[in-house]
Amino acid sequence: MYVPAPFAVDDEAAAELLRRHGAADLVTATTAGLMATFLPFVFDPDVGDRGALLGHVARANPHWRHEPIGAALAIVHGPDAYISPSWYASKAEHGRVVPTWNYVTAHVHGELMVHDDAAWLDAQVRRLTDRHEAELPQPWSVDDAPAAFIAGQLRGIVGIELRISRIEAKAKLSQNRSDADVAGVVTGLAGRGDTAFADAVRATQHRC
Repeated sequence: MYVPAPFAVDDEAAAELLRRHGAADLVTATTAGLMATFLPFVFDPDVGDRGALLGHVARANPHWRHEPIGAALAIVHGPDAYISPSWYASKAEHGRVVPTWNYVTAHVHGELMVHDDAAWLDAQVRRLTDRHEAELPQPWSVDDAPAAFIAGQLRGIVGIELRISRIEAKAKLSQNRSDADVAGVVTGLAGRGDTAFADAVRATQHRC
């Protein structure tokens, strides 16, 4: 991934991105061609040297049956937004501005492992569920469903582990613009209702 210096993300910020985001596009090259699956994941920093993404796919999905050629890639999509040049203070100064797209993303490379094991799957599904249910006023638990039903559901999926070897992360949040232009971007995003992304642009600029 092309990462200009102003948009580079350090290891700590990349790990935080993986902790916060819950899904990714898993892409592998196989003898049958490129294969891709969008899947939820849990980031486990204690697996291997760089951590691992743990997820699952439907057993009927042929992706897991095709052994990757070389490393696998998970593409994590953070927030993104169109940036209008009309928001820049520099538009009024000289007019030499164009639209762009701001975004946060990570390309996670590693060795792909398949887990066709009920115990592994049960633990992974519980971790995934607990993570996303934790903020709800009445969290749902795997144990709320009949055990026989859950056992049947687990037979319909296969575990996926991406043992991370390298992370390329990028946060393009107007760090290459002047303070006045960034202020305009923040105002423009907030006015469009993208308050969370506006806050992300503001926070990144303050760290520069």
